[in-house]
This record gives sequence, C-alpha cells and structure tokens, in this order.
Amino acid sequence: MAISRDWIGARASVVLTLVVGVVSVVTGIANIGVGGAADFLFFGVVVPGVVKQITAFTGTLTGFLLLVCAFGLRRRLRSAWWAALLLFPISGLQGLLQSSRLSIPLVALSAFALVIVGLNFRAFDREISLSTTQIASLAALAGAQGYGTAGAFALQDHFNSVDTLLDAFYFSLVTGSTVGYGDITPTSAVGKLFALSVLLVTVSSFAVVLGVVFTPLIEAQFSKALGRMTEEQLDVLDNHVLVLGFGDLTEPILEELSAKADVLVVVPDEERARRLSDRGYTVLTDDPSDEEAQHRGKVEAAQAVVAATNNDAEDALAILTARQLNPEVTIVAAATQRENVNKLKRAGADTVISPATLGAHFLAESALGGHGAEELEERLLGAGEEDLESAAAAVGGTSEAADASVSEGKHESDTSASSESEGADGTGFSFDSDTDAGPDAGDAAEGRDENEGE
Repeated sequence: MAISRDWIGARASVVLTLVVGVVSVVTGIANIGVGGAADFLFFGVVVPGVVKQITAFTGTLTGFLLLVCAFGLRRRLRSAWWAALLLFPISGLQGLLQSSRLSIPLVALSAFALVIVGLNFRAFDREISLSTTQIASLAALAGAQGYGTAGAFALQDHFNSVDTLLDAFYFSLVTGSTVGYGDITPTSAVGKLFALSVLLVTVSSFAVVLGVVFTPLIEAQFSKALGRMTEEQLDVLDNHVLVLGFGDLTEPILEELSAKADVLVVVPDEERARRLSDRGYTVLTDDPSDEEAQHRGKVEAAQAVVAATNNDAEDALAILTARQLNPEVTIVAAATQRENVNKLKRAGADTVISPATLGAHFLAESALGGHGAEELEERLLGAGEEDLESAAAAVGGTSEAADASVSEGKHESDTSASSESEGADGTGFSFDSDTDAGPDAGDAAEGRDENEGE
C-alpha cells in the first residue's frame, strides 16, 4: 500500500520538528539533576560525569531552538530547514551523552526526523524577510553586548569576580536584561561609569529589539483575530487560489481547495472574515470587485481565481477586474441562474458551472425513472483516477435522454441569452433579477452595463 504524502511531506516535517523539540526539552529537564561525579564510558572513551549535566542543560536549549525551527518550517522558510538539519544531529548526540533511558526516544526521533525533513528540501523554499529596521536593531543588540563584554573584561580590575570572558558576558547580559543579580559589581569610579554606560546601551538595545522584531508578530495575531491580513503576510502570497466573495457555494469550495493549495478569501464583511479566520482560512477584508483589493490579494501571482457567491452581478464585476489585472489567470465561476452562464463567460471567466441546473437535471432524470445519478455523483466526487467516461456510462439508459435534454436546454438558454443581449445595448450583462441579490442589485448591474456600453 502506498505511503500517504501526509506522512512524509512538509506537514510531517513540521510535526516531527515540534515533537523532537518538546522531547528534547523534557529529556533535558529530567536529566539536569541526574548527572554526578561518576565518569562513564561512551563508545570506549571515558567521559566525565559532569558532561551529563552539561548536555542536559544544552539539550534543553536545543529543544527550544527546535520549537522555533518548527514555527519557521510552518512558514516554509528555507533557513528554518537548514537550522533543523543542523540541530537534529546535535540533539541526538546530546541524548547519547546523557546516557539515560529517558534519552532513547530523543535519539530515535532525532534520527527519524533528520531523514524526513531532509527529504522535503523543495517544500521549504521561502527566504526569510527582515526589514532594514529589524536588521539594524539586531545588530545594535549584538554590538551592545559586545561592548559590555569587551569593556568588562578589559576593566576586570575595576570589578569583583570578573576573571574570564564568560564572566564579562554574564555581567553584560544580566545588566542589559535588567535582572541584576548583584554578584558582579564595580569597585571603582571608572567601573561605575562604565557600568552606567553598559546599562543605558544594552537596555535600550533590548527595548528596540522587542519593539521592532516582536511588534509585527503581535500585529499579526491581532489582525488574525479581526479577520485581516498584514502586509508581510500578503507579500509572501504566491501561486495561490484567490476566492472572491463568499456565498452558499463558497464553503464546500474552500474545503476542497484548502487541502490542495494555498487559498486567500476576499470578503467585505469583517464578521464573516473573522469567522473564516478562526477556522484557519487566510482572509482579506475588502471589496472583492475592487481593483486595489485584488492587487493586495496578489491576483497577478495567483494560479486561479474563483467567484462563487449568490450574486451573479457582483461575481461578474469581480471577474472583470481580475481578468483586467491578470489576463493569463484561470478564472472559474458558479452561476446562480442558468441564463447568466454565457454572461459570466463574456465577463472573462474560463469555466462557468451552474450547480442548480446540474442538480436539477440529475433530480429530474431520477424522478423520470433514470438510474445511476447517485453513482455518477459518487464517482465524480471520489478518487481522481476514476475514468469520467465510465462514470458517465453509469447513468445507463438515461444517457441518451439526458443528452437530448441538455441539448434542448442549451438551445433555449442560447436563444434567451441572444435576445437579452440584443435588448441590452450590446453588452449582454442584463442579469436575471431572480438571484439572491434582489431587484436592486439587478438594476444596478444593468445601470453599470449601460455606462460601460456608453
């Protein structure tokens, strides 16, 4: 039996990295107090017992780094992929050096995750994007810590308990983080002046980093809660499916698309956007037919556009805008009324389907004694490898009658559409007012079409 792609794909890579990170943290915490003075053999080499405690401590830090990598992998970052490949062998080696039964799952999971994540190189192709301000703030933080470390080590005679570079870095980091244990203090006026400068520089750099680096993350969470997208989230959109508007048909369409492609839904209602966002969909709150809204939704980089609301007139406007902004994109639409199929195609849609007409045809054929409609539906919605011709043949004796019915219906539709086109100053966008949009929306659509004709 073939292995499901979910077990070896990008999703599995994210989950495995997260699991290894959690196991590394738990194992490290459990083994911190286990190590002792007793030495132990590691592949025939005598290792001091204190190494157990050191590797337990560093293993905990490695676990936290892997959790960060899992977050990066979820965003498909290539840098997170490289970092994970580097950290998996380290976490496995730390598990071996801890020489504990608790470390066996960590070693096994690290080796397994290394293989799975390594196989998914192509799935993580996005480059990390940092603004100039963010890069400058991180550089300022590194520079401040370097200043504090180098200065404290150079002035070690003016401080108590500063004997090594590690002591100097400890003093700089504790001062900058405002923890201030008080175990290292200046003993002269020069030392006090230097400590004051370190305090101002390092604390300021920490504050800048917290504001510049973490503020976008906080804004993203607020935007998600409100059903909105940040500009940074919009910038990474590529080869996605743009769904314009929301209606009764949109729900099953999203369920089908979300498992196969990245989807962005553009809806004008903030409450609807918030609900969709809570369910895990990527949502942009804006007018689906607005040119600026589709620009923000990256219609130029989309692989397909879907318009399937209950209002054919609004769908036509959205399709016209999308076709103008991206003449090459594939546009698919659903017509609420059969009479509007040809009009949506003239608006720019490549494929237009009328679900109501299709369902009515199946129901009518079944009511008149036809058999196989349910089987045809199951095959169409089932495995993609099914031959559609054999599925159509399952209708059996009703196929010829169905063809005649479809041909007759198509002739009536074309005749109706032709007469409407001739009576609507040549544009043919006189939408049926029986749609859910109501007469006002239909009149508005006709008015817009008259303006376009002029």
